Amino acid sequence: MAARAVKVGIVGLGRWARVLTRAVKDSERIRIVAAYSRSEEKRQSFARDTGVAAVPNMEMMLADSSIEGVVLTVPNEQHYPMALQVARAGKHVYTEKPIAQNLDEGLKIGDLEREYGITVTVGHSARLMAGMRVIKEMIDAGELGRVAFIEANFSNERALELTPSTWRWYRDRAPGGPLSQLAIHQFDVLHMLGGEIAEVSSMASKLSPVGAEVDDQSMTLLKFADGKVGYVGSCWTSPGVFAVRVFGSKGLVHYEIDFGTWDTPHLLHKSATLYVQRGKDGYGKREPIEIPESDMFRAELEMFAESCVSGRAGELNAHNGNVAVAVVAAALRSIDKRGLAIRVQDMIDETRERLRARPVVA
Repeated sequence: MAARAVKVGIVGLGRWARVLTRAVKDSERIRIVAAYSRSEEKRQSFARDTGVAAVPNMEMMLADSSIEGVVLTVPNEQHYPMALQVARAGKHVYTEKPIAQNLDEGLKIGDLEREYGITVTVGHSARLMAGMRVIKEMIDAGELGRVAFIEANFSNERALELTPSTWRWYRDRAPGGPLSQLAIHQFDVLHMLGGEIAEVSSMASKLSPVGAEVDDQSMTLLKFADGKVGYVGSCWTSPGVFAVRVFGSKGLVHYEIDFGTWDTPHLLHKSATLYVQRGKDGYGKREPIEIPESDMFRAELEMFAESCVSGRAGELNAHNGNVAVAVVAAALRSIDKRGLAIRVQDMIDETRERLRARPVVA
């Protein structure tokens, strides 16, 4: 564990930067000490509201030797160029999920670790919810028996609010709509709970009346390397929900949070549901499980601080981040091919081959 408060900067000063900054306000392991946005108005507003000093340009932040890492909360297509700039300055990288706009850039971000001797942390915070950790412990301890099936859903009403002025309106910037924006959280969660994901099959639809380019409904079937199967659904035209159920030979466990508390994760445990159902007596034998208090956003940023100190990638690493993006890529290809099952490793191998074939640009 980090024995001191690691100083980091933050870039991209929208709503999410405020959520993360608030999460670590009292942390003894990480301090956000500098903030940057291209917008002077956003810089001034952020500094006034959070107390974090704003810098007029990235160069000033990256030239500060006391800053060991940089948190990126910029739009997806900016993840790779910004991460490259940060890595070239010898500073560690935290990028919000997804790791990048596409798998090509995600793998290139992962390569920055070797090229520049830095670490990459990806903000797949959902796997850090206290309820998720409890489920993982139950699986690892054999309490559920052999797990054969996992189902998950992450939905909200985002597609009812889209306008052409928002980046999520566009197919090339938010491919698959909720598939790349919401379901990707659950792909990472199921990767943690179920192990290697071998192949996926997916379908999608566009039903929102606003007329955005993106699909707004998705259903994806997963097959894991050990034979278990899973399902991830995501609806962009419904009240918010985040739920996971794991089915084993000795019991099933169900976890669901109040989506309204997503931005205040230290309150999740107060309204979340977690129960285990064992044996053959069914519904009446459901046992509630107490959920400890936790804060997934503070936890992920403190993991980032630990990587800055140790120089080693942690659980929220580039590999796991790229697996989630590869599942999205496979699902998108499956949609184009009318539900054909697509191997996840094939997507990674094809992308690697494509990158190797490209001429190196200095």
